[in-house]
Amino acid sequence: MAEAEILQELKQFRQENRQQFDDLRSDLSGLHNRLGEAEDRIGKAEERIQASEEATLEMLKLHVRLDEKLTEMGSHSRRDNLRIYGVAEESERDSVNMLSFVNKLLHEGLQLSEEMPDLQIQRAHRSLGPQPTAGAPPRSIVVRFLSFTVKEMLLHKAWQRKGFKWKDNHVNLDHDYPPSIIAKRKEYAEIRKVLKANNVKFQTLFPARLRVKHEDGPKTYNTPTEAAEDLVNRGYVITTMPAPPPASLTERIKQLSWTRVNRRATKATRDPTRDASYKEKLRTFRRTTPGATAD
Repeated sequence: MAEAEILQELKQFRQENRQQFDDLRSDLSGLHNRLGEAEDRIGKAEERIQASEEATLEMLKLHVRLDEKLTEMGSHSRRDNLRIYGVAEESERDSVNMLSFVNKLLHEGLQLSEEMPDLQIQRAHRSLGPQPTAGAPPRSIVVRFLSFTVKEMLLHKAWQRKGFKWKDNHVNLDHDYPPSIIAKRKEYAEIRKVLKANNVKFQTLFPARLRVKHEDGPKTYNTPTEAAEDLVNRGYVITTMPAPPPASLTERIKQLSWTRVNRRATKATRDPTRDASYKEKLRTFRRTTPGATAD
């Protein structure tokens, strides 16, 4: 009698366990379906994000090419121009106009012969921007020539003389570069001061590189950071080290991008032995009793 009651209770216990396992299996199946749906949505989102990144990178590459082309076109449009640096503000007020002032300035400063009365200046004006405050460097004078040959001749004369004095101010001549190139060339200002103080010959190459004539031979630097680090290693003292150029937007996007990994196996491709393994593990914990029916 006692054995019958125990067997009855065990059967009832097994039935309850079977019902609980069925409920658990149903819940797992629902979770599996929801997980598969989430994987599909995540996969599609990854594809859209990667497509957007690829399109953005292509647009950035196009932007860089167009920006370089625009800078090149701007440089070509300024090839007949030169800039005069160091002329004090209001120095031209006693002249009839800026053209006559520049013509007189160049003749006297570069000691041009009387055989060149007309320098074929088309336009001349101060660089755009507000008038500087007292003590600030004066604005440069932009001069456009009708003849590229005349402009180059004047520029080379100024370079050979290393500029000239005008009313106690040192005046220099240089090409009229686009603003983006001027900004990059200004980053070498500290380095050029150090080289001048040590009587080291150097040359600023187009668009923004520095060629230094060291005792062991000339060396060309592509960035101010590269030049400063090498000069410090050579024993020069540079008080303000130039900051390294920031990473471009293209580089930042590449760093943030990820590589997709293989998605989890779907129900159709999943190994059937993996689904059955948990059943086998559960069976090992099941106690069998005499007279008990097998599943």
